[in-house]
Amino acid sequence: TELSQKNIDTGMGLERLAVVSQNVNSLFDVDTVMNITNKVSELTYAHYGESHNKDVSLRVITDHIRSAVFMICDGVLPSNEGRGYVLRRLLRRAARHGKLLGVNDPFLFEVVDTVIGENECEYKDLREKQSYITRVIKTEEENFARTIDGGLKIFAEMLAGHKEKGESVFSGDDAFKLYDTYGFPIDLTVEMAADEGLTVDEKSFRKNMQEQKERAREARKALGDLGWADVEFGKDIPATQFVGYDNSVTDGKVLAIVAEDELREEIGEGAEAIIVLDQTTMYAEMGGQVADHGTISRDGEWEFEVTDVQKNKGGKFMHYGVVKSGVIKTGDRCTVSIDEERRSAIRRAHSATHLLDKALREVLGEHVHQAGSLVEPDRVRFDFTHFSAMTPEEIVKVSKIVNNAALEGYNVVTENLPIEEAKKRGAIALFGEKYGDIVRVVDMGNGFSVEFCGGTHLDNTAKMGSFRIMSEASVASGVRRIEAVTGKEYLRQAERLELSIHRAAEELKTTPKEIVARAHSFMTEMHDMRQGMEKLKDKLFSGEVERFLVAAKDIGGLKVITMSRSDLDTADLRKMGDFLKDKAPNVVAVMAGIDHENSKITLLCVCGKEAI
Repeated sequence: TELSQKNIDTGMGLERLAVVSQNVNSLFDVDTVMNITNKVSELTYAHYGESHNKDVSLRVITDHIRSAVFMICDGVLPSNEGRGYVLRRLLRRAARHGKLLGVNDPFLFEVVDTVIGENECEYKDLREKQSYITRVIKTEEENFARTIDGGLKIFAEMLAGHKEKGESVFSGDDAFKLYDTYGFPIDLTVEMAADEGLTVDEKSFRKNMQEQKERAREARKALGDLGWADVEFGKDIPATQFVGYDNSVTDGKVLAIVAEDELREEIGEGAEAIIVLDQTTMYAEMGGQVADHGTISRDGEWEFEVTDVQKNKGGKFMHYGVVKSGVIKTGDRCTVSIDEERRSAIRRAHSATHLLDKALREVLGEHVHQAGSLVEPDRVRFDFTHFSAMTPEEIVKVSKIVNNAALEGYNVVTENLPIEEAKKRGAIALFGEKYGDIVRVVDMGNGFSVEFCGGTHLDNTAKMGSFRIMSEASVASGVRRIEAVTGKEYLRQAERLELSIHRAAEELKTTPKEIVARAHSFMTEMHDMRQGMEKLKDKLFSGEVERFLVAAKDIGGLKVITMSRSDLDTADLRKMGDFLKDKAPNVVAVMAGIDHENSKITLLCVCGKEAI
């Protein structure tokens, strides 16, 4: 039936239409959603329609697991802030309702396949990332189980304290501490307190929550924003044109100057300032790539040394630095020159980052996605999604793939393409990044590595030089970090390592080639010497024990010995005590080991079997 007033939003979205067309009572009764609920019922042994409380739990789990699967597919990871925190709360609330249904082991991850099966017809990415999504959810469930176990102990201690005082109210401060420190959900605290006949002071809890939010807000204010990131420098000033992909030098015009947090018409020698130009060859820090350094100058009249470049929201490139000579005025024409050696080193590192991304997916699996990076001159820091430490063999494989790509000398081609065409070529986009209709695509080796990227790159991978992974470690749940070097930094590291090997060989009086065998021989000799020394010590201690026993005082049938020594360490004292007990079952001895150098005394007391 046509509406009398058309073009008015009735709220009749796809899911509500499905409710009507399938003649069911709610969204949760639509077939694609009910199939998920049926899977949850199978795992929890709770059936829809048995009771109101069970129905609520089944609906919460169904709704939250659907949301979580899509969020993780879109690149969100559980964390303690922002959208990651929303995901964590969804998963933990779903796990909590699983506990209410009597399920104490992780089970949500087993529902992932059903969620994907009901939605993959329109969302192909879900199936491709199934193993990754499953592992994220399982890991978060396991972490939450440990949190709950730890929180239960603390809750029991707090509960006992309230009962000892005869209180009937569980304090809001304690409830907040459980929530804030141990990740314990307030609804769980309320229910458990109720089981023990106590109510929770939720008003005080909410007050604590509000105070925490205020503290967080003030902390964010204290961090501040990039000084002039939101300032447009005047309505007539256009966005800076970046011409640095193919050029290292360009002409420019000074459009704005900021010094001491004020817009200036001119600045003199020694002034620290921000300069905005109409165009520049200097890359502003973006996408993990650090900014270029260089100089802005005017025909010998003045020179400005640039130490950082940032891009504000209006597209202006802000050149931070100091005036080395002369007086700079707005409107001056100038020459912009980058530090070419530094730019080359950054290019090597950035191209290595793309090859590393490709190698990780090839070795670890397609679930690997970039989760952040830092590209510095000849240094790479690369965060990626993966759930276990890389093995030494995997690290070697990844390094080999990157180095082989350099040896192959792949051409690096950059193109600006419509986003759909870029995706058809297999270009990889970063999670969380927003792209326009036209995107810049970097293709290495005619399809070997194809990624969306706005950074600066080599024109051939051979110019990268060698690549070496220095470390691999965890930085967050489900996120690993690789730190690597390339180019001249790799050579510096290799030189230092080679020098260390030569010095070690000199100390061991051998050649670098034989250093391992010599070190093994040396360690064997040391082991034999230590054993010989221990045997000699045993003989000396045996003789000393005999003298101690002869000089011992006889008190009530016990041989009592006291002594202090400055030549025995703790291990020697213990050995001396063991000898005394073996020689004389009726001995009682108190011995002091005195370390004059560290002003420390160690006391050892021993009794023979008959003396105890």
